[in-house]
Amino acid sequence: MSSRLNPYISYDGNAREAMEYYQNVFGGTLTLNTFGEFGADSGPAADKIMHGMLETDNGFTLMGADNPPGTEHQPGQNIAVSLSGDDAEDLRGYWDKLSDGGTVLVPFEKQMWGDEFGMCVDRFGISWMVNIGQSQS
Repeated sequence: MSSRLNPYISYDGNAREAMEYYQNVFGGTLTLNTFGEFGADSGPAADKIMHGMLETDNGFTLMGADNPPGTEHQPGQNIAVSLSGDDAEDLRGYWDKLSDGGTVLVPFEKQMWGDEFGMCVDRFGISWMVNIGQSQS
C-alpha cells in the first residue's frame, strides 16, 4: 500500500451514526472497530468507535472515531489530517518534519493495535496523525 492522506474526524459519542451517514452519502465500504475490540471491554466506551474507515469506489477515504473516555470534545478542533501506509521511511520522515517545532500529543511508537503511530500539532496549529501499518507475515 502506498501512503495516503485523508481527514480524520473526532466525534462526541456518535461516530457510528456519522460514519454510517457518510457511507450513505458516498457509498463504499465501512469498517468500524470499537474500544472493546482493543481491550476496553467493559464500561460505557466499550461499544464506542475507536477507529472507523470509509473507503469509496471514487477513491475517497474518510476516517473517524469517538473521543476516548476523559477527552473533551471540541467542535471546530475535531479534525486532523491522517498520513498512513506502510512506507516506513517516508512516513517517519514526514513525522520528523511535521513534529519539528510543533507539539507532540502522542509519541511516535508502537501502539496496542500493532502499528507505529503518533499525533502532533505542527507549528501552524494543524493536527496530524501518522500511522505506519505493520505488514502481516
